[in-house]
Amino acid sequence: MPDPRRRWPAGKRCRARVADHLTRRAMMATGLAAAPAAAWAAKTPPSRVKLAGHREQGAALIGRTRPGAMLAIDGDLLGEASASGLFVVGFDRDAPKESKLAVSKGKWCEIRPLEIAPVDYDVQKIDGLPQDQVTPEDPALLERIRAEAERKAKGFASVDPTDNFRTGFIMPLKATRQSSRFGGQRILNGIPNTPHYGADFAAPIGTPVHAPAAGLVSFAETGLHFEGALILIDHGQGLITAYLHLSKVLVREGDRVTQGQLIGEVGQEGRATGPHLCWRMKWRKRNLDPTLLVGVVAPSV
Repeated sequence: MPDPRRRWPAGKRCRARVADHLTRRAMMATGLAAAPAAAWAAKTPPSRVKLAGHREQGAALIGRTRPGAMLAIDGDLLGEASASGLFVVGFDRDAPKESKLAVSKGKWCEIRPLEIAPVDYDVQKIDGLPQDQVTPEDPALLERIRAEAERKAKGFASVDPTDNFRTGFIMPLKATRQSSRFGGQRILNGIPNTPHYGADFAAPIGTPVHAPAAGLVSFAETGLHFEGALILIDHGQGLITAYLHLSKVLVREGDRVTQGQLIGEVGQEGRATGPHLCWRMKWRKRNLDPTLLVGVVAPSV
């Protein structure tokens, strides 16, 4: 798997294709040189990139293209398609209105501008939290939080070379009340905090939590300051789901889990005012809404 921190080394040919595509697209939109633009459009070969999913902030798309094709978003290399041609791309909570997906293999290159719909996020006010859960100051606690953050970062950095996301996701727990939507701006004890990057589901302590798709457990610990018990699962290509505030962890780091497998139980450990599951998703440092992949399956061949 290529290093996602590298700039995409697609060369001048594909960069020129990007510029040419955007120039002709603008001509067609404004009606300038309509005949040449129409002739160019008529000659455009059928797309070899298929996409499934929601195109909005916080969403992920499951794609299919040539096996092993290189993928880039807005010029940044983000991996390659699997041996079966499947890949995933995600758009952060604050993603811009348009991104450009570039897919390349050998001399072939396809550019796909993607319009990303904005989302109107909630504002959530939560009071009554212990102050060390909002603005911790004790040096020993700060050191503990720092060490926990390092271990969690390793779990989030997992990039399993699989495509277990291909079958789509099921809900990790049975029908319950969603107590908080993804992406809401949080005000904790009157202090503005970072947005909430999870979808919360209120449920009794002990409610079973199941893996929404197959994957590799990249982190599993109890007793974390903010999350309590936490599980991270890599569903392939660095698409990570997280399960916070659990009362029980029933898997270990390195385990392979199947879709629907019991992985833990709902709790209220860490920064929580009541029993619930906080379900999160991350892809290459982009925070995503996991509920948007429920029921989405890979495009057919």
